[in-house]
Amino acid sequence: MKNEIPSISESEWEVLKVLWNKAPQTANEIISSLPVQTTWKPKTVRTLLDRLTKKEVIGVNKDQRVYTFYPLYSQNECQRAKTESFVKRFYDGTLKSMLVQFMEDEELSDEDIKELRSILDSKQDRQ
Repeated sequence: MKNEIPSISESEWEVLKVLWNKAPQTANEIISSLPVQTTWKPKTVRTLLDRLTKKEVIGVNKDQRVYTFYPLYSQNECQRAKTESFVKRFYDGTLKSMLVQFMEDEELSDEDIKELRSILDSKQDRQ
């Protein structure tokens, strides 16, 4: 597996979510598992599977009569890569700027604040 995860489109992300939920799956199983609101034709899903395979984000088991697909990266790995890309593009790579903006703009419950403090405290303890 590569260290750097390729860029994944929103449509490809939807296909990956299905595979993260259960893998391996055939193309037909993926098509039937996608949310109804996608209204994608089977050919569209197969195109997305091809793209993800070429990007080496998913693997294909060709040992069986029917090919099955499985993710090569965990959801957590892909989310981390997507977050890093977002921070680089919109916040010049400065995570602090992004966090400050979100904390100032969003309504945070007492529970949210408590959880954030706990995360920061544990991060500080590890340093």
